[in-house]
Amino acid sequence: MEEFALTIRVARPKDAAEIARIYIESWHDTYPGVLSNALLCAMTPKGQTARWHAAIKAQGRETVLVAEDAKAGIVAMSSLGPSRDRNLGYDGEVYTLYVDPNHFGRGAGRALLKGGFAVMQARDLSSCVIWAHARNNARFFYETMGGRVVAERTARMMGDTVPEVAFGWKTLALAERSHAK
Repeated sequence: MEEFALTIRVARPKDAAEIARIYIESWHDTYPGVLSNALLCAMTPKGQTARWHAAIKAQGRETVLVAEDAKAGIVAMSSLGPSRDRNLGYDGEVYTLYVDPNHFGRGAGRALLKGGFAVMQARDLSSCVIWAHARNNARFFYETMGGRVVAERTARMMGDTVPEVAFGWKTLALAERSHAK
């Protein structure tokens, strides 16, 4: 599968529905049997579109980015800003990063993370943390990108206990791609 020719850009209000679709489809692809059906079913296109539209319009503390391919359209989304937990020693945080499940393995996640790091650097942030569900396979992606496990916690979502792992980057640089043959 070939990689996309991606543009990483700040999301626009008209992108909200597509961002919501990717967000919901990613959760439905990643979390069956991990999170409750009640939680997964509570995510509606209308509700998520409103959520992302509001975040995009605000674009202050939180920045919403998209990865867009000329042919496929928006294939991934991310949101980021200052760290919500400064006790970990990281000043930036990627709050969300989701790739359309139909487009895994084509470079969108890497490009979006790299673009997010560039936005953080432009805002004088120098390090980053990402929290992920402990059973989310994205943990392997974050490790491949150079993130190191730096903390664990238990959160609650709609009454469900959710184990989470933090991946940290002391500098805003991704691990170099392996060129093993």
